[in-house]
Amino acid sequence: MTIREFKMPDVGEGLTEAEILKWYVQPGDTVTDGQVVCEVETAKAAVELPIPFDGVVHALLFEEGVTVDVGQVIISVQTGAGAATAEQAPVQEAAPAAAAAAAAPAQEPAAAARQPVLVGYGVSTASTKRRPRKAAGTAAQNGSAAPAAVAAAPAAPAAPVVPAQQNGNGQSAEGRPLAKPPVRKLAKDLGIDLASVVATGDGGVVTREDVHAAAAAALAPQTVAAPAAVAVAAPAAASAPVQAPVAAATAERETRVPVKGVRKVTAQAMVGSAFTAPHVTEFVTFDVTRTMKLVQELKADPDLAGLRINPLLLIAKAVLVAIRRNPDVNASWDEAAQEIVLKHYVNLGIAAATPRGLIVPNIKDAHAKTLPELSEALSSLVSTARDGKTSPADMQNGTITITNVGVFGVDTGTPILNPGESAILAVGAIKLQPWVHKGKVKARQVTTLALSFDHRLIDGELGSRFLADIAAVLEHPRRLITWS
Repeated sequence: MTIREFKMPDVGEGLTEAEILKWYVQPGDTVTDGQVVCEVETAKAAVELPIPFDGVVHALLFEEGVTVDVGQVIISVQTGAGAATAEQAPVQEAAPAAAAAAAAPAQEPAAAARQPVLVGYGVSTASTKRRPRKAAGTAAQNGSAAPAAVAAAPAAPAAPVVPAQQNGNGQSAEGRPLAKPPVRKLAKDLGIDLASVVATGDGGVVTREDVHAAAAAALAPQTVAAPAAVAVAAPAAASAPVQAPVAAATAERETRVPVKGVRKVTAQAMVGSAFTAPHVTEFVTFDVTRTMKLVQELKADPDLAGLRINPLLLIAKAVLVAIRRNPDVNASWDEAAQEIVLKHYVNLGIAAATPRGLIVPNIKDAHAKTLPELSEALSSLVSTARDGKTSPADMQNGTITITNVGVFGVDTGTPILNPGESAILAVGAIKLQPWVHKGKVKARQVTTLALSFDHRLIDGELGSRFLADIAAVLEHPRRLITWS
C-alpha cells in the first residue's frame, strides 16, 4: 500500500491560492482517476477538481472554508493492492492534517507526475454558495500550512465542528442554515459558523443582526479565556501584562475583514492600473429620450420576444458602432515590446456586481453580434456572474469595458481602467430633467457618460471623438443603422 498526495493545482491567471468550498468525498471513499473530489473557489471562479489517480481516501487535510496555497497537499489517497476498501477504511473527521501526517509513509516519487491545472476544468454546475467559515479559533488552527506544526501542539486541539443538521434553527433541505448570500458572506468574514447562530428571521432565516449578535457574544468568552491560553501555551510569557480587555473594547468599535478573494485581486489590479496607465477622463451630458422610446418599441417587437431589452443593450451597441468609426481606440500597450497592439476584435467587458464582489467578464467578439445575439450574450453574462459561475476564461482578453453606475442612482464617475484595456465607459443614471429641445425647455430623459482612457494609446482628440460618437448614436439611435 502506498499513500499518494494530491496537491492544490496551479490555478494560473496570476492566482496563488484557492478556498475549498465543498468536499465531495470523505475518508474511506473509493475514488477513480478523473473523479471530482472537491469544489474550490479562486478570486475569479468556482471550479471542480478531479483527482488524477485511483485509490481509497486516506485523509482530507483541510476543512471546507479554508484557503489553501497552490502546492499544498489537500487530500491523501491509499493506492496499490493493499488499499483498504470503502467498508474497511476508518471514518475520519475532515481536516486536521496531524493524524494524516503522522501515519503517512514516504510519498511515492511519481505522485506529483500528473498535477492538473485548475484553469480549464470548467465551472461547477452545483451551487456555488460558500459555506460559512468555521469559528475564528478553529479557522486559525486549520489554516496552518505545515502539518508538523499542528502535531507539535496537541495541547490546543481544534474546537469540534457542530454539524448544521444538529442546529435547531431553520434549515434548507440540505441541512444548511437558511440565510441570504450577503448574510453568509458577513458570517464568513466575521468567522461565525451559521450553524451556531440563533435565527430570528421569518421561517428561521438567519439575519445580519443575528450574525452581529453572535459575533458580539463570541468576544466575551475569548477575552476571559485569553490569559489562561497564554499561560498553558507559553508559561515564560505569563508575567507580560494582559491586554485582552483593551483588545475587546477595540473589537466592539471596529471590525477587521481579511483582504482576500475578489477584493484582493481587484485591489491589486486597480493599483497596478492606476499607477501604470496614465488615466484621462472626459464627460458628456446629453438627451437620450429617443433611445428610451426605442427601448420600449423593441420590447414590444414580436421578433424580439423573450429577449432582455434595456438601455444597456443599446449603449453597448452604440459603443461598438463608435469603435468601428474610431478603431484606434481598441488597442493595448505592450510595455515589454514597446508596441501598440491594435485589436481587430472587440471583447466587450461588462462590470458586474456579484455576491463575491465586482468582476468584469467580457462578451467575446461582440463586434460580430447582431442586436438579438448581443442581448442573449448580455443576459447570459449577467446571470452567470450573479450565480458565481463565471470562468477565468470569461474574464480574459477584454478590450473595452462598460460599467453601469446609473443603476445606483449615481450621475457618473471616473472609473479606473481594467488592466490591459484601453478605455472604460461609466454610464450614469438616466433622469427626467429640464432640457432645451427644439428651442423650448422641456422635460427630457438625460444622462451623463464618463470615458476614462489610457493616454499612452488615446490622445485627447481621439478620445473626444469616440465619446462624442457614442453620445451621438444614443441621442439619435437611427445612427445605429446609418453608421453601421
